[in-house]
Amino acid sequence: MSKFSDYFIQLQERNRAQGGIHSCPELIECVQQMGFLPLLDSSIQGFSAESLMAEECRFIQFPDGSWEWPLWEWKGSVIRDGGCVYGKFFAGKAGFISREWWPDFFNWRRSQHPTPEEGSIEDMILATLREHGSMKTRNLRAACDFTGKNMRSKFDAIVCRLQMGARIVTEDFVYPVDRHGHEYGFGWALLTTPECLLGKDACMCERNPHESYQRMAEHFNHLLPRVPEKLIRKLLK
Repeated sequence: MSKFSDYFIQLQERNRAQGGIHSCPELIECVQQMGFLPLLDSSIQGFSAESLMAEECRFIQFPDGSWEWPLWEWKGSVIRDGGCVYGKFFAGKAGFISREWWPDFFNWRRSQHPTPEEGSIEDMILATLREHGSMKTRNLRAACDFTGKNMRSKFDAIVCRLQMGARIVTEDFVYPVDRHGHEYGFGWALLTTPECLLGKDACMCERNPHESYQRMAEHFNHLLPRVPEKLIRKLLK
């Protein structure tokens, strides 16, 4: 059994004893040790940051309509302080990948999602993002003229595909501020390219795409030894 599966088993045992992850540093450690961690439900029971959280760190809504969600608030810190990469990488759902595993993931996904054709909508979105370095989702959408009826969902679907192809990642999250200077709401993703966020060298991999996939699949098999292979393929494809 690998150190990764050992870690996951120990983490689950610790969660049963202590009630789950209680802090952002603990979540960062979890991502670094596991390498891959979806934020919310991943279709694999127990394999998400949400399922590993202590009860008090999950979503809580109060009678007046206000809410607290420490896990949601920690996302930006995990990216900034944990050196992790975040985006919609797992079957269109968001999650974290450690820097250690990013080159293999980048290598494999780029091979499965060809470079957008010059002049295409995808190419225009990427060109706009590269020009500005990073942009809030809403600003990128407006800059690319996705402002008409039903255009938001169309834009979001295209950006999701670009994230699945490891061409767009989330650099941080930006929140509106009320008149008292307090942040509120669910925030906006600050999007960028992985090359801009990490540098080109951090995206380079010495293996070919098939070797990268096999390495990740083996890691997942050790990490989640009782999970059917088809579910692992779904997360990695």
